[in-house]
Amino acid sequence: MIALLFILIVALLFVGVINRTKSILGGRQGPGLLQHVRDVNRLFHKGAVISTTTSLIFQLAPTISFVTVVLACCLLPFGGSPALVSFPYDVVAFAYLLALGRTVMILAALDTGSPFEGMGANREAMYGMLAEPAFFVVLGSFAILTGYTSFSEVFAALHIGDGIVSILMSAFAVYVILQIAMVENSRLPVDDPRTHLELTMVHEAMILDHSGFDLALIMVTSSLKFAMFGLVLANFHLPPEMPLAIKIAIALGVNIVFAITVGALESFRARNRMKRNPQFILTLTSVAVLIYFSVLILTNKLVL
Repeated sequence: MIALLFILIVALLFVGVINRTKSILGGRQGPGLLQHVRDVNRLFHKGAVISTTTSLIFQLAPTISFVTVVLACCLLPFGGSPALVSFPYDVVAFAYLLALGRTVMILAALDTGSPFEGMGANREAMYGMLAEPAFFVVLGSFAILTGYTSFSEVFAALHIGDGIVSILMSAFAVYVILQIAMVENSRLPVDDPRTHLELTMVHEAMILDHSGFDLALIMVTSSLKFAMFGLVLANFHLPPEMPLAIKIAIALGVNIVFAITVGALESFRARNRMKRNPQFILTLTSVAVLIYFSVLILTNKLVL
């Protein structure tokens, strides 16, 4: 329950911190810290315009996507505190809940009959397919390291020791999860949420026909995803024996640094060319494989 409440609170601020970072680095006044919350609230009070060519899939997709992300959040622990829902191999359930949410949004985009949205759906499906192996290799590596297959048990037993191998493993894991979060949320360098250039759009092309309440749900889902991955990063730095107040402070600090990092990357980094995106995402799997071999070294399953 602590993890879910923490994610809900952080989700209110995460996008605001990103936008304020980009404004400051760009020398602009920019929106306020809670402007996106006001935008979402305004959309919640508007009606949705639904095309007559769409079916029930289009109408239900934003709600299903939102529910899948909330369920995925329930599987995450907070330091040593157990998750709201925990069972063996819930790591796999976590990944495929996110995949289910992505799938229904892809179906909703195809349901409009628009070739423009179909183009975005095609790209979204490909990027999700390429990012999944990196996630499974990273989490599988830590499952081997700890001997557990549940999020709660893995993070409760995870103690990264000293040595160059451990330091590199933790650094690579943070990098991979951060980049997976960017891919899942369709941000730079894979996608640019600010652009409406047809040849480069991915996620924005998929949601052009959504409006009002449905669009608000999509925006809330994106904020929850960012906060969710931020908690995954924070869990690497939250030993079970640490007092709860210090855990909360560290987790907030990690999420603030995460949000500032996203804002800084989007301020100074250009968007990849479309043909380079598959190569970039596959690189994450290569880095994840390095983590896997590091775990084998630490567990004496691979002797150099």
